[in-house]
Amino acid sequence: MKKLDKLILKAFAGPFLLTFAVVEFILLTHTLLKYLDDIVGKDLGTGVLLQLLFFFSILIVPISLPLAVLLSSLMTYGNLGEHHELTAIKASGIALTRILRPVWLVSLVLAVTAFWFNERIVPKANLSAYSLLWDVRQKKLALDIRPGVFYNGIPGYTIKVDRKVGPNKDILMGIMIYDHTQKSGNATVMLADSGRMFTRFEGQYLGFELFRGHNYVEQPDARDRSAASFVRQGFKRNMITFSLSSFNLNETKKELFQANRMMLNIPQLFHSTDSIQRALRRERSVLPARLGGYYTYLHFDTTGRAQIRKVAPLQVPVARLTPLTTAQVEQALNRARNVNSFVTATSQRLYEIARDSAEFRIEIYRKYTQSVAVLLMFLIGAPLGAIIKKGGLGVPILVSILFFIVFYVFDTMGSKYGRDFVLPVGVGMWLSNSILLPFGLFFLYQAYNDSGLLEMDFWRRLAQRLPRFPRLRRLATPTTD
Repeated sequence: MKKLDKLILKAFAGPFLLTFAVVEFILLTHTLLKYLDDIVGKDLGTGVLLQLLFFFSILIVPISLPLAVLLSSLMTYGNLGEHHELTAIKASGIALTRILRPVWLVSLVLAVTAFWFNERIVPKANLSAYSLLWDVRQKKLALDIRPGVFYNGIPGYTIKVDRKVGPNKDILMGIMIYDHTQKSGNATVMLADSGRMFTRFEGQYLGFELFRGHNYVEQPDARDRSAASFVRQGFKRNMITFSLSSFNLNETKKELFQANRMMLNIPQLFHSTDSIQRALRRERSVLPARLGGYYTYLHFDTTGRAQIRKVAPLQVPVARLTPLTTAQVEQALNRARNVNSFVTATSQRLYEIARDSAEFRIEIYRKYTQSVAVLLMFLIGAPLGAIIKKGGLGVPILVSILFFIVFYVFDTMGSKYGRDFVLPVGVGMWLSNSILLPFGLFFLYQAYNDSGLLEMDFWRRLAQRLPRFPRLRRLATPTTD
């Protein structure tokens, strides 16, 4: 490796690692904010939270790489241009393409890595992340009995306390407990002046030690329901234990989530797409036969007696027209309504099947487009950094955010258009890369020819080359007195 390559790669390594870490942190924060309501208040523990952070950080690696390459390549060549190192290298007879080659090779390796990551690691991380997230969503909020508020988080019971006192807020005053385990409404009520709340058996059970209270049990009358009576039983001390098993984080089998498209690699996605396409073709092939059952016509035999006979939809029999009765008109309207309902339901089912097929094909294309985006962002960032000649975190960040927003918007639009059949799936998924590719080639051409893209003289010369706009040309041409 030559000294030039070492110089450029050393200048690129630091900004890339820094920007990749920053982008990962920003995107990870954005991802966690989407699921914040599912996480907060459930006492998940450090281990579960660290697992979620780890899995989601893996999922956003293919998204972080293009933005990190764009920002770091722009900063690298911007710093070289700002410190006149780029000018000195060019003055020694080295072409710009040779200067860009080291980072280009690194970007190529990163693109291949992104594809491998998308194909091998991301499906497994998706499976682990979303199965764990499902379990977290099913977990109840942590036990939180608030004074003056009825709490029904424990299955079969409703608890209300007037006050919580003591250093640990475990002394309860004015306790009311409704027992719904017998599914008879509020037939069983327990009142106590005070009590103590604590956990038992390593937090698996919640214990209530109640003092000076009464149990009230409703005794319904089998003959007269309105003549119910209450049985009252007093106590000085009573112990109640509640199971907290519903607050545990239960682990769902991952096999239940494996059929989701985000958990599949490319061969599995192709297999699932083929299965959906076969199902779609099968539904379409049997549609005429199913629809034909709704068509019946009046047929007159040689004696003139009317008979009902089913015929194919396109085979209209020649029959002698006779006035229709009210019953025949009502029958025809009913059949028309049945046909309309059948066609509506069938078309919706076919649309959903076709949409599922599009979703699986979108996932296939995304594995390729996200990898190619790494090379595209280098093609934009490196030449533009050589043109701007500004390093640091000011101008590069603004330019990078601008192009990444354009990429993200068109990528989202393309996938939506492909999913809604506005565009073919392949066209929609390659839309963002296709739109940004001319910009990269334009910047590369301008940087190769040392064009002052950001200088006023460049735009004046560009205006002078536009013969169709004479007024614009006069404004761009300086006047002499």
